Amino acid sequence: MALGIWQFFLKYPPLVYEKGRIVFLSPLPGWLLLAAVVVAVVAGISYFRRGATLPLPDRLGLIALRGGLLALLLVLLLRPTLQVPVAVPQENYLGILVDDSRSMMVADGSATSRGDEILSTLNTELLAKLSEHFRLRIFRFSGDATRIETVGDLTFNGGETRIGRALDQARNELAGVPIAGLVVVSDGADQSEAELNETLISLRTSSVPVYTVGVGREAFARDVEIRRVSSPRSVLKGTSTMVDIVVAQTGYAGKTVPLIVEDQGRVVSSQDVVLPADGTPATVRVNFTAEEAGWRRFRFRVPLQDGELVTANNDRNALIEVREGRQKILYFEGEPRFEVKFLRRAVDEDEELQLVVLQRTAENKFLRLAVDDSEELADGFPITREELFQYRALVIGSVEASFFSREQMRMIVEFVNERGGSVLFLGGKRAFSEGGYAGTPLADLMPVELNERGDPGYYRELKVAPTRAGLTSAALQLDPDPAVSASIWAGLPELSTFNQLTRLKPGATALLTGSGPSVPEGQIVLASQRFGRGLALALPVQDTWIWQMHSSIPLEDQTHETFWRQIMRWMVNEVPDQMTLTTSAEPAALNQTVQISADLRDKGFQRINDALVSALIESADGTTNELPLRWTNRRDGEYEGAFVPLASGLHQIRVQAVRGDSTVASALLTLDAVEDNGEFFNAQMRSPLLRRIADETGGRFYTLSDINRLPEEVDFSGSGITRVESYDLWDMPLVFLLIIMLVGGEWGLRRLRGLP
Repeated sequence: MALGIWQFFLKYPPLVYEKGRIVFLSPLPGWLLLAAVVVAVVAGISYFRRGATLPLPDRLGLIALRGGLLALLLVLLLRPTLQVPVAVPQENYLGILVDDSRSMMVADGSATSRGDEILSTLNTELLAKLSEHFRLRIFRFSGDATRIETVGDLTFNGGETRIGRALDQARNELAGVPIAGLVVVSDGADQSEAELNETLISLRTSSVPVYTVGVGREAFARDVEIRRVSSPRSVLKGTSTMVDIVVAQTGYAGKTVPLIVEDQGRVVSSQDVVLPADGTPATVRVNFTAEEAGWRRFRFRVPLQDGELVTANNDRNALIEVREGRQKILYFEGEPRFEVKFLRRAVDEDEELQLVVLQRTAENKFLRLAVDDSEELADGFPITREELFQYRALVIGSVEASFFSREQMRMIVEFVNERGGSVLFLGGKRAFSEGGYAGTPLADLMPVELNERGDPGYYRELKVAPTRAGLTSAALQLDPDPAVSASIWAGLPELSTFNQLTRLKPGATALLTGSGPSVPEGQIVLASQRFGRGLALALPVQDTWIWQMHSSIPLEDQTHETFWRQIMRWMVNEVPDQMTLTTSAEPAALNQTVQISADLRDKGFQRINDALVSALIESADGTTNELPLRWTNRRDGEYEGAFVPLASGLHQIRVQAVRGDSTVASALLTLDAVEDNGEFFNAQMRSPLLRRIADETGGRFYTLSDINRLPEEVDFSGSGITRVESYDLWDMPLVFLLIIMLVGGEWGLRRLRGLP
């Protein structure tokens, strides 16, 4: 209605005024127009004098009305005209890109899907009207843009939406011909923001406007969605595993729903979750134990709720390698003490851990336990990288810093930083500051700040408690039930320490702290930090064995064993091998390119650039394919290759690196290839992105309800081959209305004041 009123008074739609410019096309000579101005001024002065008997406001009002009329007539004599560039019919091309991805199958709460709405809209007179003015080229797109003859060729089964790539491809196909613009019909679920940014810059430079048409609702009335699952890539068999899951919803705020974890169909965990406020994502941490070895597909799901609009976004899968096989840990202790005996006993029955002990019993005399052969550690603590780097983790007990040579200290730092191993520093009379570690390379490795001088007389008994971070750490869960675990921690007896540590390094995290009489505030009991590729821990207590032998601890209690097994498993869990494999996507989308990357090192974990690396890929359908991986030149030891998974299911990727006649390293990676359902997550229509595309290229944003304005607005875009059309303004109804108002206003005021 507002548009009708506008055109009634101003004759032309707002778009004509927006795109055009006003010019004056009067055929009258300039001297005549100047004379008319002089006459109008003289008439106004004389009019002012004749009404001298009137009050000043009345005289000014009459002059304003008469002057306004004369000015309007003068403007009309100049013949005001709108000149607008208009596309020349059938001389320009218009590209129409229609989203062909799966999110077009969302029904948005109505009986028809987004795809059906697109088809019904485009199959009306819209395309016919556009074809009267432009040569149409229709494309469907998801990952890539493909030319189609009619919209009936749309299938709506694409696994992704890449608007930037589609725009770039469509423009390239139309290169060399005049382009009036590009039209994008989509819900805006773009998955390539960086790619889109580059495309928009190019389109803006080329003066190609993009007209975006939003499809679907901007908000769902009722929906539950698992947006993200953050899980470890691999875990040891039998390890308590923590996974963070981001849940969002609309329409079910405050409702309690079950969050279920399944290991290839078998339920391994279930917990109740209170759904957050509408549109507010909440992170839920679930804890479960991986009991079966191999590559396992874990499913995390919330059951469908009544009235959900999208049913394909309530679950996500994560592929996790559940590893088995003994992981070697070297425990070097500088003096005989009970901690060695009970620590060994704690992990002895864990089939996934091998604790190798090197204990100094006297000067230059060592006790070796659980070694693989007579040569292992025969000369004491390792003196070469190859010897030390065969272990995945290192525990350093109460041994003075002066025991280690500078080379050994540097090697321990490299063990964590380059090899990616873990190191745990235990407390004792010869540990930390009391052991002279301040100012050494190993002090840089520790997650705690050391005093320059230790206090040999320091001794405190501590009541140990988890911090907030410790309560959420999988390594410190003493029971699957978090409440029971917290209760167990509260009931444990006190430990003792010789090391006063209260300051964390930036980036380090305190997981356990101690309290008690005369204990300084913030006494650290367990702290951790990432260091390079590895992990560094500090546990400045000297008698965790009390948690096994104290009189208050029942004989069958497994708290001490659970604590140490989980700490040790944490230390070895993410330690890399000589060759580590990663892929550009997990899971991988069918028929989409996947990049395989290999990081290759020798036994001393020095990077290798001159190996022959190849991957043997066994697809889910049983077919095999050999793929060479080539050194990238970007980074030492990095090799890459790419392939396209064509079959749905697990793909086994075996990579081998050969140097000369010997195999340097080999690795196995399993990749899950699936029909990509990412389109159903965060599937609302994203109008901000579509508006941005239109604004940055000089186009406009529409919805399906107002798309009928598109033909006219593209016609006036000014892009492509245009001609200038002129639109007279003198005969607008508004002009005649103004003349009537000015003449009538003057006449009425004169009559009111009794003037002739």
